[in-house]
Amino acid sequence: MTNSLDLQSVKNRFGIIGNAPSLNYALNIAIQVAPTDLTVLINGESGSGKESFSKIIHGLSARKHGTFIAINCGAIPEGTIDSELFGHVKGSFTGAIDDRKGYFETTNGGTIFLDEIAEMPLGTQARLLRVLENGEYIPVGSSKMKSTNVRVVAATNVNLQNAIEKGEFREDLYYRLNTVPIMVPPLRDRGFDIELLFIKFTSDFAEKNRIYPVELTDEARALLRAFRFPGNIRQLKNIAEQITILEQDRLINAQTLEKYLPKDQASGLPALLAGKDYNAMKDFSEREILYKVMFDLKKDVTDLKKLVYSLMSGNSYDSSDVAAKESLFNDLKQESSLSLPNSPTQSADPIYPVYDHSMSENYVMIDDAGKPRENVEDISHETEEESLSLEKNEKEMIIKALRKNNFKRKYAAQMLGISERTLYRKIKQYDIEDEN
Repeated sequence: MTNSLDLQSVKNRFGIIGNAPSLNYALNIAIQVAPTDLTVLINGESGSGKESFSKIIHGLSARKHGTFIAINCGAIPEGTIDSELFGHVKGSFTGAIDDRKGYFETTNGGTIFLDEIAEMPLGTQARLLRVLENGEYIPVGSSKMKSTNVRVVAATNVNLQNAIEKGEFREDLYYRLNTVPIMVPPLRDRGFDIELLFIKFTSDFAEKNRIYPVELTDEARALLRAFRFPGNIRQLKNIAEQITILEQDRLINAQTLEKYLPKDQASGLPALLAGKDYNAMKDFSEREILYKVMFDLKKDVTDLKKLVYSLMSGNSYDSSDVAAKESLFNDLKQESSLSLPNSPTQSADPIYPVYDHSMSENYVMIDDAGKPRENVEDISHETEEESLSLEKNEKEMIIKALRKNNFKRKYAAQMLGISERTLYRKIKQYDIEDEN
């Protein structure tokens, strides 16, 4: 196992920024496999830095003095990719006015990095499999076999096993490429590495353009770490450069930073803690979210008790008493638009009267005239059954909305017409699991 000193020296040599455990683990695998000739498959989201790992593998191998070439398989037209990789002979197709060497011939003794390998056509995949197994290939239009000694490092941002099931990728090629897999972590899982990379990008850009670099406040740093970054390192670099060149103030607060973070790509947290102390979010987790929801719920219940007690005590009051507690009824207003199947007028969060006979020995029902009603049939069990039926329908409707929006709570809440916090509470109440 590589020690920390060796790992840090590799980071310095290849310009790798960060200390996240998942990043260090992936780097250690790359360092250990580099001296061998094993084929490596690098998995990771687009923009997460997969090409940097291929350069590390080549740079630390015995082939480091040979040729290294990176090829994006998705950027080469299907009709010419065979010629690009394996070459062709004169007259093999229209426009082939001369013999041409392919990449597997020109990089003999070196390393080929095949990025977006899932985009490679099936016919080309069969040719590549033969190269990996025997080191042999035939140029387009030729009948003469050629040999090559090239190490292949492949990368993809899609699930190749799913592609195999769809018939879009050869299973035998997958197992041949996946000799040593490396998983590059997405930027959102690297914690404080996001800040380090932001500082690096802003400093480099400021130095290149001879301007002062920007700095982030504590709140802005917490907001930056909470952002999802679907574009990963590439997206972070673009945001860092935009802020550095466009903002006049060199100290960037959370409000300024938020303008550069796309709203539809924001944090996947179920509730936005706007106006809160972002320092308290450093170790933010689902447990803290649950605590906050519970505390807010307890406060709402306490305020409601005070309001109801005041009204039932016969104290004088006016509309200002209710207006002062208007925030308590926001969720009810939003949820009123949620209708359940077979009950179009029913509220999304139904409240039914539950009569506890143990509260009074002289329990009676009162009619509209204020007189006791006798021989009243107890239908509380019917109310309970109806309540259970509505709860079942409510749960099914929430599940349908989540599935339709790929379990993105923000959009599911909008479809249901309720707040995201209420949806989160309902998910916990009905024990609904994310099926992704």
